[in-house]
Amino acid sequence: MGKFEEIDELVASGNGYLKTTQVVDNGISKHTLASYVSERGMEKVAHGIYLSQDGWQDPYYELMLNNGRIIFSHESALYLHGLMEREPRKINVTVPAGYNATHLRKKGVRVYQEKADVCSMGKDTVKTQYGNAVQAFDMDRTICDLIRRKQTVDVQVFQYAMKEYMKGKDKNIHNLMKYAKALGILDQVRTYTEVML
Repeated sequence: MGKFEEIDELVASGNGYLKTTQVVDNGISKHTLASYVSERGMEKVAHGIYLSQDGWQDPYYELMLNNGRIIFSHESALYLHGLMEREPRKINVTVPAGYNATHLRKKGVRVYQEKADVCSMGKDTVKTQYGNAVQAFDMDRTICDLIRRKQTVDVQVFQYAMKEYMKGKDKNIHNLMKYAKALGILDQVRTYTEVML
């Protein structure tokens, strides 16, 4: 198998995306990559990330490819879980406290920072609408974050998310309460769930 065919396989497995690091890790030179990108008409969508001509651009996946420590949260997690009617205007992510997120804010990303023990709680892998796997908080953790920041959330977004979550089959009330306790919002979460159950 030639080098171009090897890269073809990487592109296929990446759902149309290709990272420079993948190519180099497979023992293929950057020079060969440059030739491949040119010959195949790939588009550079971010530093070290290319997209094939027949690939669908996925902003969530692209952001995660260059920022492995981010977790999609808040409205973005609601959207990824189907708990929001429309895509949020800004992508929302949570990162560990101390993480330098200046580059993300410059891109218009809304960044929340959490202590390490809370930051990874409820982290899950979900698929974007284009079928790419990204890290996001699970539904139960996302609902806790929604309740924690209720004052800053649009009323319609809040009501729709709560209604869809409570009638959904994938909710896990045990996890919801466990997260609520760890986040110090157990009473608020109990109030909302008792009203809606």
